[in-house]
Amino acid sequence: MDRFTAAERALRQAAPHALLQAVQGALATHYGAVSVDLLMADYAMTILQPVSELPYTAEPISVHNSSPGRAFGAQQPYVVTDDRGGRLTAHLPISVRGDRIGVLSVVLPQEVYDTATEEELANVAEVLGHEIVVGERDTDVYLQARRANRLTLAAEMQWQLLPGRSCSRPEYDIGAQLEPAYAIYGDNFDWSTSADHLTLVVTNGMGEGIEAALLTNLAVNALRNARRAGLSLSDQAVLADQALYGHYHGDVYLSTLLLRFDLDTGQTQIVDAGSPQMWRLRQGKCELIQPEAQMPLGMFEDTPYTTEPFQMEPGDRLIFISDGVYDVVSPAGERYSEKALMRALASTRLLPASQVPRAVLQELAGHRGPIDADDDAMVVCLDWRGRQPQD
Repeated sequence: MDRFTAAERALRQAAPHALLQAVQGALATHYGAVSVDLLMADYAMTILQPVSELPYTAEPISVHNSSPGRAFGAQQPYVVTDDRGGRLTAHLPISVRGDRIGVLSVVLPQEVYDTATEEELANVAEVLGHEIVVGERDTDVYLQARRANRLTLAAEMQWQLLPGRSCSRPEYDIGAQLEPAYAIYGDNFDWSTSADHLTLVVTNGMGEGIEAALLTNLAVNALRNARRAGLSLSDQAVLADQALYGHYHGDVYLSTLLLRFDLDTGQTQIVDAGSPQMWRLRQGKCELIQPEAQMPLGMFEDTPYTTEPFQMEPGDRLIFISDGVYDVVSPAGERYSEKALMRALASTRLLPASQVPRAVLQELAGHRGPIDADDDAMVVCLDWRGRQPQD
């Protein structure tokens, strides 16, 4: 048995709460590792939290100005050498299908580290990521380690509802973020992929606290129920509308944008049932896309919904934002969507989709100034490549 297979087996056989101990033992035995640390990205994606004695962790590490942060941001191994001690530290990004989870930091003697070792350790980090995702069903260890602060109950409900914060396939990349990360209300995003289609839903929540989270939970699960039953995009909207109206009788409702992309052709169906905005960046030109507006979900009884066609082209970038982004006003009275948003979208055009939402939200904080946010904010970025023809 080779050393990578041995490390992989150790992780597969480890108890869900003991993955760190398993990878520490495997890398020490088979790779000569001096020490091994697991760093988890926090909910705000601004710091990396070392997994140690829970529910508390060691001192957090900045994503923006640290060696582990460089590996996390670039999604490439980053090595720091200590010539006096004869050792090096390899920081290896942990992600699952594009969803960035954290960093595995491994201290090794310099003489045992080469290109083959780096590749194997990167693969160990990938296996660890998959095991963390599976293990989170049975343990709170990794979810606790992600917390720099206590989540509100509404935020707990919302984060558990999300599919992830990024996703990557040959045809597309998705990145998404919600703020304030530890006190979000009702904004939400959801996606699901199949062999030939991607379905993406962005929701601009209504209300605050638990009531907003309950409203969004009902809507998202109704949409998932309809999607998993094989219903069309318009019928998914109808079923969710009926579920919300049946429970709330029109007292509250939900603004939602639904899209279904054909991975082969880029042909897209859209149901615009509310206020999330969609911006397109194509060949350097940024413009607001405004599909035909239909009623928000749950506002009226038996509302019909229809789909509108939309065509994606390779290289397109779509940015989806909630009113907690575009309606924010600067101290001088300028709405973010008037000028600052387009500047932010232009300045982030070279960033990968996974990093765009965080960068836009940082720009938003600067626009808002010292004023505290009075609404949650959602940014979702979709980079479209489409399916390449087979030889």
